[in-house]
Amino acid sequence: MSLERVVRVGDGGGGADESWVTVASVWASIRALSGDEEFTEHRVSGRVTHEVTLRYRSDVEPEMRMSRGTRIFEIRGIVDPDDRRRRLICFCEEREL
Repeated sequence: MSLERVVRVGDGGGGADESWVTVASVWASIRALSGDEEFTEHRVSGRVTHEVTLRYRSDVEPEMRMSRGTRIFEIRGIVDPDDRRRRLICFCEEREL
């Protein structure tokens, strides 16, 4: 999976453009936790929550996201399950299924 961080660049008009850049390629295990659908803007939109486990990294933050191919996993929370800095569990949300 790719671990990504957002980069904001001024657009010259007082705003900013955002793009995502890859920080690292990481091995990760993905486990789906829950899913639902909602009807918004005249269409059905899906959302699935996942538990993503990876080797411990000190630079992972909730403002980041992970991607695998065209799938985007927005990080919502991060825990070190045994406080031994061996692995991280990221609670992620995948949208627009």
